[in-house]
Amino acid sequence: MIRKIIHIDEEKCNGCGLCADACHEGAIGMVDGRAKLLRDDYCDGLGDCLPVCPTGAISFEEREAAGYNREAVENNMRKTKRRDPVPSFTGCPGSRARSLSGPEGNPAPGAAEKAADTELRQWPVQIQLAPMQAPYFDRAHLLVAADCSAYAYGNFHREFMKGKVTLIGCPKLDSVDYSEKLAQIIKGNEIKSVTVVRMEVPCCGGIEQAVKKALQDSGRFIPWRIITMSVDGNILEE
Repeated sequence: MIRKIIHIDEEKCNGCGLCADACHEGAIGMVDGRAKLLRDDYCDGLGDCLPVCPTGAISFEEREAAGYNREAVENNMRKTKRRDPVPSFTGCPGSRARSLSGPEGNPAPGAAEKAADTELRQWPVQIQLAPMQAPYFDRAHLLVAADCSAYAYGNFHREFMKGKVTLIGCPKLDSVDYSEKLAQIIKGNEIKSVTVVRMEVPCCGGIEQAVKKALQDSGRFIPWRIITMSVDGNILEE
């Protein structure tokens, strides 16, 4: 039969294992450090794995495939003693997406108690590790910051991170163009605003330009602003 089913681009897969965690049917496994669709008839075609993939390696395709077989899935779960179909996390801990606080800044259900002075609401924070879609992006005010800025500005959490989802990066060290990833995040989620905090040094212009290009490419019209900070922690432009 022709039906909708997931497709995994092995070249884009970084082996984090988030999709295997998210698949409630046991259809995805880690083989030789890469995600694999183990059996067509285990895939229900609902795509729980898509939002958690940080590299965009998973997509839908329509092709000839065996129909979803709930009985086979349940038998496999029993055989592997996984009555709860959500497997334990086996990927890199640094890329496991999680909410650290709720929409109003309250601790998220099941989250560990946070230190009183942190305003971080989610993990991961590195742009390159962040998923394309996640529940914490819904109706979020997004902060995209140069990773040096929190060290230069002593009250960074309270003044800039509070009430926002934070993503950080350094265009000089990463040597990548963040704009495509950021455009997908802005386009695929209901982002309410974007704030960029950058340092005065020239290389930090890369993060500003990436956000501007991402906003343009996303086709979304949302409020945004750029804040430039000196290396000694003074606000130069706002």
